[in-house]
Amino acid sequence: MIHPTAVIESGAQLGNNVAIGPYARIGSNVVIGDECEIGSHVCIEGDTTIGGRTRVSPFASIGGPPQDFSYRGERTSVRIGTNVTVREYVTIHRGTGRGRGATVIGDECYLMAYCHVAHDCVLGSGVIMANSAHLGGHIELGEKAILGGIVAVHQFVRVGEFALVGGVSGVAKDVPPYTLASGARIYVYGLNEVGLRRNGFSRDTILALKRAFRIAFRSSLTKEQAALKIRTEMADTPEALKFAEFLVTSRRGMARVSLSRHHFRQV
Repeated sequence: MIHPTAVIESGAQLGNNVAIGPYARIGSNVVIGDECEIGSHVCIEGDTTIGGRTRVSPFASIGGPPQDFSYRGERTSVRIGTNVTVREYVTIHRGTGRGRGATVIGDECYLMAYCHVAHDCVLGSGVIMANSAHLGGHIELGEKAILGGIVAVHQFVRVGEFALVGGVSGVAKDVPPYTLASGARIYVYGLNEVGLRRNGFSRDTILALKRAFRIAFRSSLTKEQAALKIRTEMADTPEALKFAEFLVTSRRGMARVSLSRHHFRQV
């Protein structure tokens, strides 16, 4: 159902069984997949593609121009996967010409109210951003990474897959995959063991990742030496190899590891 007050510009492509609420505006270069629900007062513009069964709540804004002084109106895009939830007042900006040219959100992501995804960000599948989490430009969030509420992530930072960043944190350095991190100046506290178990990781895999973590952060090895040791000793654990790869490809540097005994706690 398309509400009579909605504005659908010529050229927009709507799939089957798409619902669009009152006063929504859909731009001419927008493609919306089957069975999507677009709430009232939503604005979707630019070269934006939204996958099927995605829900966009009222007052969200998708595909607006990037907040980047280098942007000169070049055609860039937003790509959103299937089964994505975009809650109230979320903003998602399109890419820049000097960046990757697209902002990409994977399947089954959940962006809670007031989140912001800036230009050229890439979110893997299953990412969760709690209320008022904000991403600067060019950020990468790995598969099923979770950001707590009121988290601010600096541009060009990476947060690895299955990592959990606690609420009210400032993330200016890369957060390794499978870990817990928190703090106004981000610290890593160890593995995200609860999250790993909930996502079906085996005991052996978790033990291997614990060892990889100790090699990387509890030894005197350089990150290159640590990565080589992990690759040599845990070649049969794909997750450990991903951990090692993340270490040596970090350009912003890794978040510091807390030496405190009071570890980040999960419920």
